[in-house]
Order: sequence, then structure tokens, then C-alpha cells
Amino acid sequence: MSRPAPKSAVIAQSGDASPAERPSRLSADDWAQAALDLIAETGVQAVAVEPLARRLGVTKGSFYWHFPSRDALLQAALERWENVEQEALFGALEKVPDARERLRALFHMVAREYKSHVIYSALLKAQDHPTVHPVIERVSKRRLDYLTASFRQAGLGREDAQHRARLTYAAYVGFLQLNLQLHQARMQQDEFDAYVEHLAQTLVPA
Repeated sequence: MSRPAPKSAVIAQSGDASPAERPSRLSADDWAQAALDLIAETGVQAVAVEPLARRLGVTKGSFYWHFPSRDALLQAALERWENVEQEALFGALEKVPDARERLRALFHMVAREYKSHVIYSALLKAQDHPTVHPVIERVSKRRLDYLTASFRQAGLGREDAQHRARLTYAAYVGFLQLNLQLHQARMQQDEFDAYVEHLAQTLVPA
């Protein structure tokens, strides 16, 4: 039995990558970020190998160097989105010792993450997709658990903290529906800042 050809040889034989082009020039993270950008602009259904290759200025051989399929790329892109949220958002909030101040900081930090909102809104539209659905479940549970724990630390009882967490998260998702999915015009910055501050004053325990 002959040995299978090395991966690089298979790619070269496919005609998708020339000898002068090393498919590894772009990392898997580059492809995942490009897929996230496309999701933010057009939605999950727009993620496909050929348009992404054109967007990145490479051949399809570069894609297959890193991923076996389009679904594998989508999975990597969504994992990247999850990890960035965990590290950038929750990681920064760990430095705030007071629970009430941490909740206020959360409101204002989340308000600045516009692109993440657009991606999340696009995922909500595609939550029946087998790759997207478990991500939505994980993210929603993690966010609700974090809010519940923060409200508990801010002095609310278990049941009240759960209710307040659901109300807070419902306000967030509802805002996305109004401003992103219904294509309403974005608020002026001062109006938006006042709205976020009103939410914080309303929902964070005094």
C-alpha cells in the first residue's frame, strides 16, 4: 500500500495554490476573523470559501491548508468571538471589586462593543444552524450566570437576582432587535450614553 501524499503536496496537486504561494501565509485566526467580519456585514449564510478567499486576496488552497470544510471555519470563527468576549470583557471586569460598580462598568463596556452586537444579532437570526445553536446557548447561559452572580454579590436574594439578570438580558436583546434587526437609525452618542446610564440606574441596586 502506498503512503498518502503530504498535505502540502495534495494542495499543490489541486491547482489551487501555486508553488510561489505558501497557503500558510494567512493563519487560521486570519480566516476566522475574516469570517466574523463577513457575518457582521451580511450574516452567517454569507460565509463561504470562495468569497472569503477573494476578500483576503488568496486562493482556496490557503483555506484548505487550515480547515477541512466551511463548517470548520464557522466553528473556529464563533469560538474566536466567544474567547475574545470572555478575555476582553469579563477579564477586564474581574479587576472591579465592588459588585455594583462592576455591573455599571459592564453596562458601559457592553455599550461600546457595537461590532460584537452586530455579530450576536446575526447569530440570533441563524440560531437554528447546528453550529450556531450551541454557541448561542453557551453565550446566553454564561451571560445570565454572570449577571445573576453579580446581582447576588450586589445584595439581592437568589430569586431576585435571577429575575434582575433575565430583565437585564432581555433589555439587551430587545435593544438589538430594535436597532439592528429592524434597521432603526443609531442613536446620537449623547442620547445613547444617557440611555445606557438610565439602564444602569434602573437595574443596578442602589
